[in-house]
Amino acid sequence: MVANDAATLPASLTGTHLDTGAPVEVRLAGRRSLAEDDVHEFSAVVLGEGDFRVRTEDRPPPPEFAPGDRLRLGPLPASILGHLGHPRLVTLRLDGAPAAIWAGLARHGRPVQYSHLRAPLALWDVWTPIAGPPVAFESPSAGFVLDWAALRAMRDRGITFATLTHAAGLSSTGSLELDLRLPLDEAYRIPAATAAAIRGARARGGRIVAVGTTVVRALEHAALADGRVRGGEGLATGRIDGSHRLRVVDVVLSGAHEPGSSHYRLLGAFADDATLRRASADLESGGYRTHEFGDSVLVERREVLRRGAAGSGRAPAKVALTR
Repeated sequence: MVANDAATLPASLTGTHLDTGAPVEVRLAGRRSLAEDDVHEFSAVVLGEGDFRVRTEDRPPPPEFAPGDRLRLGPLPASILGHLGHPRLVTLRLDGAPAAIWAGLARHGRPVQYSHLRAPLALWDVWTPIAGPPVAFESPSAGFVLDWAALRAMRDRGITFATLTHAAGLSSTGSLELDLRLPLDEAYRIPAATAAAIRGARARGGRIVAVGTTVVRALEHAALADGRVRGGEGLATGRIDGSHRLRVVDVVLSGAHEPGSSHYRLLGAFADDATLRRASADLESGGYRTHEFGDSVLVERREVLRRGAAGSGRAPAKVALTR
């Protein structure tokens, strides 16, 4: 079992567009690496006036930015370097020494939050029990199912537990057009010990269980053609969906995601459309909760050899719903 040990940044920053005086909310969305001093340049989604109590899709657009425009985000001065193919998505530069930027994030930032939760979240609310390096922009929320009793029980049953660090990105931008581009590029780090544990499990005929879609994305991006996983740092690009042939992960433990979301599309790599539709119907009829503090699904892929002219293919996967 492999889980994401990333702690969640206070990645929502309110402030002012100095060229117009307009209020803005900046939601940091990505950076090129996980290096502690690489905190100057981010991709970011920028929204107009309002806060998390307003549905993201109902938030007004930000002012019309031009390269070089200045922002004041609490104690953090920032500038717009350019757009990334959409008015809400920009490259943002935070000014100052890395230590000052970290301090400014800690003092002024808040967790990215959506309107389905009415009470403001504290930073520790979005940290999973195994949270470590503060690099995620939204919580790797599948990890909320873990606790130390569960880890001890897995160890007692001979299940190897390992971690990687993946900078989980935003799950919604408020723009349908932009949401179709999610997930954006996300940095990750796979320890050598985790890569070795995966090799060992494969050699014993074991299965690889990913706790969360971010783990799937990191492992599949780092996989060689033969399924071996490279340790080290990388930048996960592209999307995983039903067209992707999994090379590493056999089972995913994930939140209960809404059809159409990028997380739901990733589950298509494990199960066919009919299976996922049945699971979604069961989730809805059973009153299961979606979003980051909701219920979970366990999806197991089942590769089989079909005899005859049909050749090889994939049988329907198993999907278990858990509260």
